Amino acid sequence: MNPWIKSAIVALILSISLPAQAGFFDWLWGSKNKGATKHPIVLVPGIFAFDTIAGIDYWYRIPGALEDEGATVYVPKINAFDSSSMRGERLIQQLDAIRAASDGRITRFNLIGHSQGGITARYVMNVRPDLVASVTTLHSPHKGSPLADVLTGTAPEGSLRGVGFETLANTVGNLVNLLSANKADRSDIYAMLSEFNKPGAAAFNNLFPAGVPTSDCGQGPSSVNLYGHPIRLYSWSGTARFTTGLDPSDTLFGLTSLAIPGASDGVTGRCSSHFGQVIRDDYSMNHIDVNNQVLGMVSLFETSPLTLMRNHARRLKNAGL
Repeated sequence: MNPWIKSAIVALILSISLPAQAGFFDWLWGSKNKGATKHPIVLVPGIFAFDTIAGIDYWYRIPGALEDEGATVYVPKINAFDSSSMRGERLIQQLDAIRAASDGRITRFNLIGHSQGGITARYVMNVRPDLVASVTTLHSPHKGSPLADVLTGTAPEGSLRGVGFETLANTVGNLVNLLSANKADRSDIYAMLSEFNKPGAAAFNNLFPAGVPTSDCGQGPSSVNLYGHPIRLYSWSGTARFTTGLDPSDTLFGLTSLAIPGASDGVTGRCSSHFGQVIRDDYSMNHIDVNNQVLGMVSLFETSPLTLMRNHARRLKNAGL
C-alpha cells in the first residue's frame, strides 16, 4: 500500500477513536486539581461564534478537558458576526451576571479568546478591567487579516455586490445564532470585516493599544495595569494550512492562505497573532485546529489542542490566576 495512503488511514482511525476515548490517558496528568485556576476560565469564540450546536461544541472537548483539570469553565453566547465592541458588551453583561450570582466567590475571569474572540477579550479588558485577571488570545489577527481587505475591497459595503454578500452572510450568521439558542443578537458582517481590514485594525489598536507589540513582529508586555487592575497577557498561534489531509478545513485554509503574505494559519499571519507574552507562534495548526476542530481532526505530529489548553490552565494557576 502507498505509504501516504496508509498514513491517511491511520490518521483517520486515530482522529475518530482517540477523542472517543477521552479520559483513557488522564492518569498521565496526575492530580485533577493542577489546572484549578483561582479565577474561572471563559472561552470566547471567534467568528461563526456558538457555544453548542447539535451537541457539537465550538471548543470541541476543550471545556471538559479543562474541568477534568479542576478549572471552572464558562462559554458565553456571542454574536456570530459583529464588531468586537458589540460582542464585548454582550460578554460584559454575561460576566457581570456570573459574578453577581456567585455571592462574592467570583471577582475576575481568565478570558481565552480564539480569533476574533481574542479581540473581543481585549475590548473587555480595556473597558472593564475590574472583570479581568488575564487575557489569552489564540490565532487572533491583532493587526488585521488581508482576507478582510480582499472581501471589503471586492464587495464594498453598499455596492450591489456588497448588498448581496451582506444579505447572504448575515442570514448564515443569524442561523448560527438561532441554532446556538442566541436570540439576543442579529449578525452584522460588515461591522466585523471593517474591524479586520488594515485601517480598521489600526484604528482599534490606536484606541486599545495595551498588550499589542510596538514593533512589526515583536512581543507585547507580559502584563499591564489598567486603572489599578493588573492583568496578565498571553498569546499563541500556528502557521500550518495542511495538517491532516482529511480535515475539510485544510482545503479551505490552503486557499485563503494565498491572500496572506508570509507564514499564516490561513486567516491570521504569524506576526499579526502576537499579543502580550508570545508562548509560541508556529504550531503546526491551522486557524481552527487550536479549538480542536473539525471534530478533533488535528495533526498527529503536533501537541494536542487539549494538552495545550490543560498546560495553559496550569500556567494560569501557577501564576496565581
